[in-house]
Amino acid sequence: MDKPTHLIEFETMLLGRHLQLGAPRARRNGGRLDRSAYTLLSRIRMEGPMSIGQLSDAFGLDASTLNRQTAAMLRAGLVERIPDPEGGIARKFRITDEGASSLDAERAGNISGLEKVMAGWSPDDVAAFAGYLTRFNTDIERLDGRPWPRP
Repeated sequence: MDKPTHLIEFETMLLGRHLQLGAPRARRNGGRLDRSAYTLLSRIRMEGPMSIGQLSDAFGLDASTLNRQTAAMLRAGLVERIPDPEGGIARKFRITDEGASSLDAERAGNISGLEKVMAGWSPDDVAAFAGYLTRFNTDIERLDGRPWPRP
């Protein structure tokens, strides 16, 4: 660990592990969204209704993967298929009221967990960490060519 990037790699590996371990626990305690549904719903909320092609472009995933994920979300009542509001041929996925409320509940649980983890942090430290995470993610998105819309 002779370079800061080595430490960042190690800590991001641990962060991924912590996030994976927390997800099943959250679902057992009433959370209902898996990671893919949470991410897809978040993107659709930011951009509005999206087709499989648009989701594929946004996430860099193949259509078969997205078809499986969106089919599960349709069965769960989280999204619905609608005609393209702009008149295009492809049908789009729109968040249902159930999907919006599930996304809100999941996000609230995540925020509550973060607030517990950072309870001893100063507001300045929390803001600095948020700023560094935003910068880190936007630089990844720039290199990947897939920017994520932000509020």
